[in-house]
Amino acid sequence: MAASTSSATNPHMPPSESGALSGNVVVPVFSSSSSSSSSAPSPGPDSLSAAFGKHQLSLASRSVHADDYINNHQAVAPPLHVSTTYRYSDDPEQLVPWMNVNPAAPYDSHIYSRDSAPNTTRLEALLSSIIGAPCLTYASGLAAFHAMLVFLNPKRIAIGGGYHGCHGVIQLVGRMSGLQQLTLEELDTLEAGDVIHVETPLNPTGEARDMGYYAAKAAEKRCFLTVDATFGPPPLFDPFRYKADLVMHSGTKYFGGHSDLLCGVLAVRPDHQKFNGTVGGRSGERDWVEDLKNERLYLGSVMGSLEGWLGVRSLRTLELRVMRQSQNAQRLVDWLAAGLVQEAAGTTKGGFEEGAGGGADEAKNDSSSSSSGGDGVVSGLVLKIQHASQQPEASDPNSWLCKQMPNGYGPVFAIWMKDPEDAKRLPSKLHLFHHATSLGGVESLIEWRAMTDKSMDKRLLRLSIGVEAWEDLKQDLLQGFRGLAAEKVVRKGEETTKGPEKVSTVDEQILETPMVAS
Repeated sequence: MAASTSSATNPHMPPSESGALSGNVVVPVFSSSSSSSSSAPSPGPDSLSAAFGKHQLSLASRSVHADDYINNHQAVAPPLHVSTTYRYSDDPEQLVPWMNVNPAAPYDSHIYSRDSAPNTTRLEALLSSIIGAPCLTYASGLAAFHAMLVFLNPKRIAIGGGYHGCHGVIQLVGRMSGLQQLTLEELDTLEAGDVIHVETPLNPTGEARDMGYYAAKAAEKRCFLTVDATFGPPPLFDPFRYKADLVMHSGTKYFGGHSDLLCGVLAVRPDHQKFNGTVGGRSGERDWVEDLKNERLYLGSVMGSLEGWLGVRSLRTLELRVMRQSQNAQRLVDWLAAGLVQEAAGTTKGGFEEGAGGGADEAKNDSSSSSSGGDGVVSGLVLKIQHASQQPEASDPNSWLCKQMPNGYGPVFAIWMKDPEDAKRLPSKLHLFHHATSLGGVESLIEWRAMTDKSMDKRLLRLSIGVEAWEDLKQDLLQGFRGLAAEKVVRKGEETTKGPEKVSTVDEQILETPMVAS
């Protein structure tokens, strides 16, 4: 239900079950109990679900309509607001410090865009409904991770491999606070108030980690459990089932979905809007959402209005995109893995040289390639595939993995080539895959990961699968493998004729260049 005008004058009022004020905008407060009132729903974050009673609206419907209560205009498509500041009331009697509620639009009232703005407010409303927990947005995924560290202010953080950018932020914060970085194998050394940070699925392989294990460890050590779920967006993975305290997303990826915006998201465990304990050196009852919002005001790491508008547009199709990308990735992984398995069983021709002879004509239409990679060209070049579906637990429907990701696995996986030179050259042979960093967009991307992560093995390629037809993507990879194999034969012949050439300086450049891409 909407807050009354009289209660909308105190920015520090305690939250109610219907809504709480965050600065100037009423934001939803998540409660485990639903209202039993049979009266007609009032405009507000709960009005849509109240209108349907016991019927649970789907993710697809909420992605389109969860922000309807904010709309105060007849336009169906949300407008783009570019203003950074907003007028106060013309009535002097209505002027209250740091409060600027418009009675005609209580859920869309603002003072200054470093605190809130129309487009990002709608984006946060959608995200809160989609994720099932109150959400705040930030200028980027790393900005959200930084805000999380500032808020929790731990002495120690245990973190695995995953995205190297988060490690860079930890190093920067550590220079100021003395924050100590540990591995996920050192959990027994943690103390109360420390952080266990789990990225799952993992960058760049798409493999998953057992959240039940880390949740138990966090409870045992009285640590905060934070999760980077970027590679497992809704509806693939819900970290709050495992009592995560904070969940972060690089919204640039699947929430944005079109490679045209930067965004970070922090989702707060719903019962932490009434948290009673110690966090970041502060004790007592606290509202984590309010605290994070107030700190964001001073960190200055807010999204721009254009990015907020683009985010709202993108979330309308979140489920459609993510499910198709997940299914496409699964089919491609299955196809690639089948070729490697058949080579081990001795059922392929076994070498890339035999696959080179067919050339482009053979690659155009080869029905036999659907299961085994056609002529053994895949197994001749590829060492292994990494993806959650290739983990041993994926074959057991009762395993932690199948229970953790029941709707499918992430759309990112890794290919390890046998030769680092092949890994560097394959992207240039493809037509539907762009050779670029990042992931999550509607277009498929492939990246020789050494380009942006100096710690990465130079044989590894990361693939982010888009919404194209998977059969087309398969054919693109197949013709790329064949072209690479043919080029490899020629290259070997030239090396035999000319002798060894001068070593390239690419490796040295990779090691010396700072890298922060996603």
